[in-house]
Amino acid sequence: MIFRLGITGGIGSGKSTVCKTFNVLGIPVFSADEEGRRIMDTDTRLKDDLNRLIGQDLYATGELDRVRLASLIFNDNDLLDSVNRLVHPLVFDKYREWCGQQCSDYVIFEAAILFEAGAEEYVDMILAVIAPLEERVKRVMERNKMSREQVMERVKNQISDKEMIERSDFYINNSDNEMIIPAVLEIHNRILTDINK
Repeated sequence: MIFRLGITGGIGSGKSTVCKTFNVLGIPVFSADEEGRRIMDTDTRLKDDLNRLIGQDLYATGELDRVRLASLIFNDNDLLDSVNRLVHPLVFDKYREWCGQQCSDYVIFEAAILFEAGAEEYVDMILAVIAPLEERVKRVMERNKMSREQVMERVKNQISDKEMIERSDFYINNSDNEMIIPAVLEIHNRILTDINK
């Protein structure tokens, strides 16, 4: 079984930047968020299940109305859990299949809600990417053209940096004035050392 590193972090923490750095080192990255989006756009049975669960046609235009879905689930934790229960098993199946096709020293499973999704059992070690809240909010507002309130709504649905660090094996502070490449290299080398023991 290939060694699996989970990478997580709150919205705007810079997980993708950290993953790109690992990718440059030749480590393949599976993005659970991207796969989840792809599955929600293409899986016919899931589309039907989502429409049934929400009680309306979220695909009226032929594409998933993400704005509508987000507005419904971010204020209703039960509904959010129900949507996740439909999507997460499909993502995990795809991830297991993907792992079997890789031939690198180790692989990365990137997920914004790794802990919340119960994905700890699918990885061997976890790296949390953190950054100061104001930097995160600013990044997301600029990147996603969202209001501060919309960003904070998503932040409050994710676990705190403190809890993330406590539950992880490593963490990287991806603040604007921190150097992430040396931190990534150090973790990469530690993993390679562990694997080769």
